[in-house]
Amino acid sequence: MFHVEHYAMYDVIVVGAGHAGCEAAHAAGTMGSKVLLITMNMETIAKMSCNPAMGGVAKGQIVREIDALGGMSGIITDHTMIQFRMLNRSKGPAMWSPRAQSDRVEFALLWRQMLEANTNVDFYQDMVVQILEKGGSVCGVKTGMGNVFHARSVVITSGTFLNGKIHIGKSNYGGGRMGERQSTGITACLEEFGFQSGRMKTGTPPRVDGRSLDYSKMEEQPGDNPPGKFSYLDTPALNNQLSCHITYTNDTVHDILRDSFQDSPLFNGSIQGLGPRYCPSIEDKINRFAQRERHQIFVEPEGRNTVEVYVNGFSTSLPLETQFHAIKHIPGFENVRIFRPGYAIEYDYFPPTQLKHSLETKLIAGLFFAGQINGTTGYEEAASQGLIAGINAHQYVTQQEAFILDRSEAYIGVLIDDLITKGTDEPYRMFTSRAEFRLLLRQDNADQRLTPKGVQIGLASKSRSEQFQRKMDGLEDLESYLRNQKTEPNEINPILTSKDTPPINQSQFLSKILLRPQIELSDFQGIERIKAYTDSFSEEIKDSVQINIKYEGYLHKEQEHVEKMHRLEHIRIPETFNFESIRSLSSEGMEKMKRLKPATIGQASRISGVSASDISVLLVHLGR
Repeated sequence: MFHVEHYAMYDVIVVGAGHAGCEAAHAAGTMGSKVLLITMNMETIAKMSCNPAMGGVAKGQIVREIDALGGMSGIITDHTMIQFRMLNRSKGPAMWSPRAQSDRVEFALLWRQMLEANTNVDFYQDMVVQILEKGGSVCGVKTGMGNVFHARSVVITSGTFLNGKIHIGKSNYGGGRMGERQSTGITACLEEFGFQSGRMKTGTPPRVDGRSLDYSKMEEQPGDNPPGKFSYLDTPALNNQLSCHITYTNDTVHDILRDSFQDSPLFNGSIQGLGPRYCPSIEDKINRFAQRERHQIFVEPEGRNTVEVYVNGFSTSLPLETQFHAIKHIPGFENVRIFRPGYAIEYDYFPPTQLKHSLETKLIAGLFFAGQINGTTGYEEAASQGLIAGINAHQYVTQQEAFILDRSEAYIGVLIDDLITKGTDEPYRMFTSRAEFRLLLRQDNADQRLTPKGVQIGLASKSRSEQFQRKMDGLEDLESYLRNQKTEPNEINPILTSKDTPPINQSQFLSKILLRPQIELSDFQGIERIKAYTDSFSEEIKDSVQINIKYEGYLHKEQEHVEKMHRLEHIRIPETFNFESIRSLSSEGMEKMKRLKPATIGQASRISGVSASDISVLLVHLGR
């Protein structure tokens, strides 16, 4: 059995080095735990397996929350992005979502460099085949080469590798990612401990040679000017953005694909797992939405130093000849050369109702799951879980209270609560609509919500804390100025008239003027004294203050709803509570709560099948 002195007992072992594993290792190491990161391939740490992008609707809010807590995904993205766009600017601020196109190679390389700079993180290349347990607690792992590593806690972030199977047409073979082997052993080991597993499916589109595309037949999609960023720290500004492009499928493309449906593993029974509802393959799209004459295709560069292009929206597992024949009929793709075919991948996951909110498993103490093993899809969802699992692995080792975010504090809290409470039988993706309090959970205020928490647990750095305090001082100063400074009719009326909003007859506070939907803070730039004062504040501070003033009433109402929810959330249900003893509960409600063991009344109220009357009965029995 392998034994070398410098491989002593670890505090935390992280299995897998994707987005979840990297955040977990970084968080635990930064907080002071001695970490071993085990991966099957040191060359693919933080590899972007699918599209070369971070953020998007709701996902961008998650990346900003990771950054606010002291995680690395936002910083890595800012350093390696090639385009930035703020999505949904035409909608309310709760919907604004940052998204960045990344340089695939640079992203992974920088993640590895950042991890190597963390002196508490060690690395080892091998396949973990067994989780070791003693007395109901995890105690280490065993690898495919027979080596044993001991640890007080273990975080499994296996991605799509657990018994992964790749499908292209009628062909299929074992693999965790194109060109990489599957991971075997962990599923069987966990099932022996009593865990339940399932199968899920995801897919990816072909990558093509950008030199073979005719961009003149596509719509150009440039980045924002000026571009934004993810991190609240002083990461470098983005220069020389690259454009993406948009084109569309058509009836000819659909007919070619439809003619090969008998060869599709989606339809011929080869794939058993469910795929992501909100990111379907192209064959799934034209099958489910047969009335649609075309589907949007986003043509995305993979980086600055490559001609490889990602064909977003054309995910497929049809035979290569079908992929090639169909894609050539998309405008701009007439002379396309394919670098890599699209494929589907099927893999094992473990229903997340088997976890606590800390992402620790209920069956084995000190064992944590994060990422696609929990049934989620997306880099951002995985990274956020990895961050929380890494934090809590450290908290577990140091015998400190688990770090848990609730639904009113973060999209990360919504994500984990949904998984733990409701479970999922299809790849879970975050949307703004999943959050009840999305006006409170905006991308601009993630640091206000979470950075103090990151500082408190020892993850956010001192420099981040100091920068955060400077921002808070700026927010207070600017908001106080606008609420206490008045403007006169002769000063503001020309601006109001130009904006088609009624003039004023007497002096008014600037904050009251700002309540008008036609007026933005930038409109005050026409008044020299106001411009002189506000010019000293960043655009980020100006945006946040404007939102706080314009939406003050809605924010107060939402906060009231949060407080009502908290009253239920703080009513705890004893772990030994016998739901079967309460005859007044509905049979479905009793069965669901018995199986999921909700920790609070609030959690119980969110379980599918638990009725309002079930909650009332519970409150009576708990003396409330």
